[in-house]
Amino acid sequence: MKKLVRVASGFMLALMIVFLPGCTSTTTLGGILQSQQEGIWVTGTGEVNAAPDIAILQLGISAQRASVAEAQAEAATAMDKVMTALKQSRVADKDIQTQYFSIQQVTRWDQDRQQEIVIGYRVSNMVMAKIREIDKTGSIIDAVAEVGGDLTRIDNISFSIDDPSEYRKEARDKAMADAKAKAEQLADLSGVRLGKPTYISESIYYPVYPPQFRMTEAPAAAPAPATPISPGEMKISLDIQVVYAILD
Repeated sequence: MKKLVRVASGFMLALMIVFLPGCTSTTTLGGILQSQQEGIWVTGTGEVNAAPDIAILQLGISAQRASVAEAQAEAATAMDKVMTALKQSRVADKDIQTQYFSIQQVTRWDQDRQQEIVIGYRVSNMVMAKIREIDKTGSIIDAVAEVGGDLTRIDNISFSIDDPSEYRKEARDKAMADAKAKAEQLADLSGVRLGKPTYISESIYYPVYPPQFRMTEAPAAAPAPATPISPGEMKISLDIQVVYAILD
């Protein structure tokens, strides 16, 4: 019973500390609740269309042979040619990064044995290449396919902006203007005066559009037109949540 009384007394003391008039804790708690509940909350959106200035290629070599040694040797020779073609196309070493390397068994189901049997080995070596001269993307793809031959693999191409900071600034300006316009309208409709922002939060939506592009065979030996690549435009979108104070 004494223990129960002590617990109850401690609880009542805590209540007195929080709710006692003039207490510092009461002021702090009230200020927090007031700041969370009062104000005009709006979200402003800013969008900017921009032309990509870099292309990102995921490409490489895949070779399959009866033994690991044979497959690895063939893949290494072909990949060396691919790397040389990239560098000859003025793709810098810093813009080429290995993304995937594997040696895998290739199997098939043997109906007579009722089991999987190994029929060979596949060696894959994939890199990500950042193309800064974006207008040369098509010719670089052609060069890689030519030297890689039937072992060439180009899994994906995407476009991006190397330095989007200026576009983000423009989107931010638009988002803040949009937020303020919404808040002013809400203040007018409510018959109150709009104060200064008391809270600002930003979120950026910066998509990279990856067109579906895949080449698993080298082009025919006969002369063919260059691979057409169109980077188009991309949208940088930015949302800003703003809380404005309400003036008396």
